[in-house]
Amino acid sequence: MTTTGWQSTAAWHELLAGLGELEQTFLAGDRAVEGETGVVDGYRMLATALGVGLDTYLFAEKSRPVFIETVNPFRRDRRWGGDNTDAWYSYAPLDPRRSYLVSGHRGDSVYFSLTVYNEPSPGAWSDRVIGVLNDSDLAIDEGGNFELLLAPERPADWSGPFIELADDAAVAFTRDYQADPRTGRPVTWRIEALEGADPIVRSDGATATALRSTLTWLRTMTAIVPLRLGERIDGDRLELGHNAAQVANEFADPYQVPDFNFGWSATDACYSFGSYDLGPDEALVVTHQPPTCRFWNLTTWNQFMAGHTATDGRTSLNMTTAKPNSDGTVTIVIARDRLDHPNAISTLGQPRGSLAFRWFLGDVVPARPEVRLVSRSEAPTELP
Repeated sequence: MTTTGWQSTAAWHELLAGLGELEQTFLAGDRAVEGETGVVDGYRMLATALGVGLDTYLFAEKSRPVFIETVNPFRRDRRWGGDNTDAWYSYAPLDPRRSYLVSGHRGDSVYFSLTVYNEPSPGAWSDRVIGVLNDSDLAIDEGGNFELLLAPERPADWSGPFIELADDAAVAFTRDYQADPRTGRPVTWRIEALEGADPIVRSDGATATALRSTLTWLRTMTAIVPLRLGERIDGDRLELGHNAAQVANEFADPYQVPDFNFGWSATDACYSFGSYDLGPDEALVVTHQPPTCRFWNLTTWNQFMAGHTATDGRTSLNMTTAKPNSDGTVTIVIARDRLDHPNAISTLGQPRGSLAFRWFLGDVVPARPEVRLVSRSEAPTELP
């Protein structure tokens, strides 16, 4: 105990006070959102991020780990931080001194992976990838089963897929992409700590650390979102977005994620981000040349990098659902509601927001997607 009471009591009050302060990131200042929808989305982001943060820091047990969903295409409380409608993500805490056997079944996944990240300090976002294995690295049997090992060093009797845990390893993070999440079976993930479990001791000091780590994690999240969306070029009105190098209705150049990353980014992936600003009678016509890759998709987000669920409407498109043009390119039509084109997606009535392309295991970094802003009547309705 401290002279003023329990450490966890003080940390709890700090968390509550911090939540009150964090709302100002989207209510005031140069990143203040516009309108009712923006404010509501801000509070939903805080509530979602708080839930993920508490799962990550307060309820995690490194000697009794389980994979906890962080992104789910059907859960509204797991739409955050760059989600998309095709994927399940999950998280398990790691002790770098322990060994862990990870096993599972591939289900109907078209791409899945496990990445181990570091944690520079309690609650700090990762800045380094320790190791990554995707499904092409695994020995998947005829029944779809697989297993891999995470440990400080490879055991002499283990010849299978392996990630060596560095001293700062803290997180095992899984990704599972589906052609159609409404019908596909997600990957089944299991994790077992091979050494004996620690006694369950929920101490005052450890609880205080967990609550403070959650607040640190939330503060980093709100340093990123809400995104300042690119402004349209209308006469002398021109302003670059704060978080992306493009104006509205454009994409930035695609890039490959490096091993020294920020947050839980996927080093198997290339990304290109943009934003949209659409009037009720306008549409975006996006054309891109997909590289040879395992999976790609385009999704729409709000300013908080959160999308809709897979059942809300067609707000994203992937390499399975998209119909290619005769020359192999793919044209996607985006409007506030879904127009009459095979590759049309909708923003579900939202006039402004963000756009995100991602490509996994591509043979090259893709070319920058081309965008045209047109009237709805000029939007194509057929494939060329």
